[in-house]
Amino acid sequence: MPRLENCAWSCSCSARGRHKAQLGDAAAGLAAKVGEMLSSSVSSPSLTLVGHGARSPSTSSASSSTSSSSSTLNLSQHLVQRSVVLFVVGAFMALVLNLLQIQRNVTLFPDEVISTLFSSAWWVPPCCGTAAAVVGLLYPCIDSHLGEPHKFKREWASVMRCIAVFVGINHASAKLDFANNIQLSLTLAALSLGLWWTFDRSRSGLGLGITIAFVATLITQFLVYNGVYQYTSPDFLYIRSWLPCIFFSGGVTVGNIGRQLAMGIPEKPHND
Repeated sequence: MPRLENCAWSCSCSARGRHKAQLGDAAAGLAAKVGEMLSSSVSSPSLTLVGHGARSPSTSSASSSTSSSSSTLNLSQHLVQRSVVLFVVGAFMALVLNLLQIQRNVTLFPDEVISTLFSSAWWVPPCCGTAAAVVGLLYPCIDSHLGEPHKFKREWASVMRCIAVFVGINHASAKLDFANNIQLSLTLAALSLGLWWTFDRSRSGLGLGITIAFVATLITQFLVYNGVYQYTSPDFLYIRSWLPCIFFSGGVTVGNIGRQLAMGIPEKPHND
């Protein structure tokens, strides 16, 4: 009997041990599965975040490239519009002022030209319009390059007064009668400097005006020398001595128009 009891006790103990081992294995397996599920759930958001982080630089670069291309397109469109306006203004002013010079017999064109539009040669409006476009675009470009934005009398009323004074100077060159051309030249030089001081007062405007007067005078002398047209009573290398004053005041006037048209463009900071 004791042996039977001992055998039964040992069997029951071994059965309980196997049952506990099975329960432990099941609990360990369940814990492993839960751990895998938790790790996968944690890793998947991190991967998602990494994916978003990897796409964000490309998205920002694409948006920045789009904005830069649109700004470049707007600048090019604005540049074309300014060029067209300056060309039209220069061509119209050349026709009107050249007609005044012809009526006063200051400039003489060949006989076949007199019957054309405004008694002017066909090449005068496009040449003067192109020159006006170049000068009008050059003035604000030089201001931006030098880091000295022109802010003196930046309104259209001042620009219109400058145009009126320039037309008056050109009219005086044809209407005023002096004892000699030297006196007229000195008077027009003083008026031209007064126009610059009244409506510009910038070093870049003064330098560009003098450069324009010098280059335009050389081109005019070349044209007159080759017989394209001529001046009556020339006193300075085939031309009138006051002609550089007209070119100087015209350059300052067209420069003010170009600066006023460029006011809608943000000025770039100058890097020393």
